[in-house]
Amino acid sequence: MIFIILCKDKPGHLQVRMDTRPDHVAYLDTLNAEGKLKFAGPFLDGENKPCGSMVGIEAASLADAEALARSDPYALAGLFESVEIRPWNWVFNKPESA
Repeated sequence: MIFIILCKDKPGHLQVRMDTRPDHVAYLDTLNAEGKLKFAGPFLDGENKPCGSMVGIEAASLADAEALARSDPYALAGLFESVEIRPWNWVFNKPESA
């Protein structure tokens, strides 16, 4: 099942994001190589600076999705003010259907 991880950065933590980005990208590269990453990218604020994240992952259960979210270097660095994880059904423009 696909789960969407919606993350909102803590105010004033852009430098934490930038400092941790290489480890975060390496983590996502690993998830991608394992076939768990569906898509990912940052939300942008009014100045086009990253202020949160949306990550789509394949996981067997909500508990597994939560474990993947907790293991993200951004989460480990304390970047996020909030994290919401929700199951999601990809209906339109699903790559496997193209």
